[in-house]
Amino acid sequence: MKKILTICTAASFALLMQKATAQNKSISGFAPQSAQKQLAAEQQFDANLNAANIGSTIKELAGKPHNLGSAGSKEVAENILARLKSYGFDAHIETFSVLYPTPKTRVLEMTSPTVYKALLKEPALKEDATSGQEGQLPTYNAWSADGDVTGELVFVNYGLPDDYEQLAKLGIDVKGKIVIAKYGRSWRGIKPKVAYEHGAIGCIIYSDPHDDGYTAGDVYPKGAFKNEYGVQRGSVMDMVIYPGDPLTPGIGATENATRLKREDATTILKIPVLPISYHDAQPLLAALEGPVAPDGWAGTLPITYHVGPGKSTVHLKLEFDWKLVPCYDVVGMIKGSDFPDEWVVRGNHHDAWVNGAGDPISGQAAMLEEAKSIGMMVKNGWKPKRTLVYCAWDGEEPALLGSTEWAEQHADELQKKCVVYINSDGNGRGFMGAGGSHALTVMMDEISKTVIDPQTNVSVFERRKAASAVNAGSLSAKKEALGKKWLELGALGSGSDFSSFLQHLGVPALDIGYGGEDPGGEYHSIYDSYDDYSRFKDPGFHYGVALSQTAGRAALRMADADVLPFEFKDLYKAVNGYVTELIGLLQQTRDNTETENQLINSGDYKLAADPTKTFVVPKTKDAVPYLDFSPLQNALAALQKSTDSLSSVCSKAVAAGGSNEALNTKLYEAEQQLLLLNGLPRRPWYKHALYAPGFYTGYGVKTMPGIREAIEQRSWKEAQEQINLDADAINKLAVYLGGII
Repeated sequence: MKKILTICTAASFALLMQKATAQNKSISGFAPQSAQKQLAAEQQFDANLNAANIGSTIKELAGKPHNLGSAGSKEVAENILARLKSYGFDAHIETFSVLYPTPKTRVLEMTSPTVYKALLKEPALKEDATSGQEGQLPTYNAWSADGDVTGELVFVNYGLPDDYEQLAKLGIDVKGKIVIAKYGRSWRGIKPKVAYEHGAIGCIIYSDPHDDGYTAGDVYPKGAFKNEYGVQRGSVMDMVIYPGDPLTPGIGATENATRLKREDATTILKIPVLPISYHDAQPLLAALEGPVAPDGWAGTLPITYHVGPGKSTVHLKLEFDWKLVPCYDVVGMIKGSDFPDEWVVRGNHHDAWVNGAGDPISGQAAMLEEAKSIGMMVKNGWKPKRTLVYCAWDGEEPALLGSTEWAEQHADELQKKCVVYINSDGNGRGFMGAGGSHALTVMMDEISKTVIDPQTNVSVFERRKAASAVNAGSLSAKKEALGKKWLELGALGSGSDFSSFLQHLGVPALDIGYGGEDPGGEYHSIYDSYDDYSRFKDPGFHYGVALSQTAGRAALRMADADVLPFEFKDLYKAVNGYVTELIGLLQQTRDNTETENQLINSGDYKLAADPTKTFVVPKTKDAVPYLDFSPLQNALAALQKSTDSLSSVCSKAVAAGGSNEALNTKLYEAEQQLLLLNGLPRRPWYKHALYAPGFYTGYGVKTMPGIREAIEQRSWKEAQEQINLDADAINKLAVYLGGII
């Protein structure tokens, strides 16, 4: 009762706050009279949102397994379709035919020095009503290669390039061996890719309790954290090359699409890969010999961690059913009254590895609650100026399939019509997270100051700011966080359905969600269930309402703005910061190289090494050259001039009123100027010059990734070429924005 009262008080406070400020509050992109109408519409929108309804939607849609290609997936898609139609959306299912491997054979066994056969199974729990259902996908990594391999086992820590450099110092080579790596520190697909590059013939990935288990807290079902049998399923496709169906890059995977041969698909891995629990990992790791693991490598299993190799040999056999399956995208529209050919697209996927209450149904339920509220508003006479398109994607988990195929199929139309793509995924209790096109920073800042955190009764901006200050790592960082008055949008990497819109079509995008107080070990396991979610992730489902309010406001404001609220001065500031970081990264690389080479040449490595242990002195590296950043710096100077002038033009257009249709079209098409040709074999496939996933960090963001990765990989010619390419793209944007003026 006390918790319910607190939440009601928060909601009442939010409503009073909005009413008190509605008379004089300005909104970017809205003339004063339009702003008051918009605020009234948002109050109506909020009033229709209901936490209990979000909870019941989660329970219903996560009621059974519904992975891509399953009967459950089709049922969920049809359920969402019926809901959207009942809300008043013109809705349909668009079906694609995509490649999707599922396991036929999974064998992992230690053959010496002792014999152990891995369980590869998560047990049902009486405390989790759906954990024993039929139709659950086995524990596996999609897009692993078929394989039957036997080899010595080597522990490679997190399986990143630096870990292999450490192994080289210990005189250990993984060529012809099977590696075992910990989940964490990178996207899972990087681990087998780097292992393959170093000559490994197989890769095992496990969750160590130090990162995802009893070290963090009580394990499920007593607590939220991963129990000894839990396994993280997941894709290991090389989506940094391109997302979506591996057989139809650049074109929609329709039934009659021309397809590549599977062996020609560059995103499918070349070695077998299997995820396991820490129950199955412990006997494998305990049998390893060789050096004791270096500092920072050991987890918290009750063993001494050794690197290997030794007498431990492992047999790994995997075989998959490589078949085409239906991928069901649900698309619903409410046509705009004034600008029907300008689309505000909102999306969240619906497929899961198993039941997926948290990932993705918590976000899907919040999005459906938005759609329900909008439908009620339309029935009461409200109408969006621009067309609202609400999409529930299938196949996100294996490869961003549904969103990518839809974006490819409708690429030309989307580049002409799509004003913005607004994404969400899983959602939980805690703090607002927001990333996206930096020109939308002002709009998201304003929204973050109107949505009230359901636990503290302050704005979600203030709560996020407080967490940033408290958790900052240094005194200067704490002071900086305390002094921030504006929201900063993070850059977007990959890993969710915004990827094809932003990175390959140049459509402005946002990704929004809540979390930080919802940690646990259910991710991609059979325990990502309604029982787990309602106990540990968002009890009461109040952050589902917060997500609906946040993403819903973004959709409504983009739909009804007099002048679309793009502020390109914020884009300039962000990119200028990225260039400063890159110049600093190059200098740091130069300093590190000089110091490392000095230690090698002086013999200090050899003197510092324990003579009773194997240690191989690393080879010296070539000196780091000076790169010419002046093309980028000059391009930024031109961009600053254009964005300053354009900001004034937009402000005057808002004040003057009118339709501003031509101006708005120029604004939302601007980011397409930042696309660079990626050279894939089908229709032209582009990558964004500013935002993309990093290679070695997987879905971790690497801003201006082409330059950053070339520096990290010490490819100096490529780095200079990428500097010049990115400078050309920024110059194009500067000229384009100057043309609007």
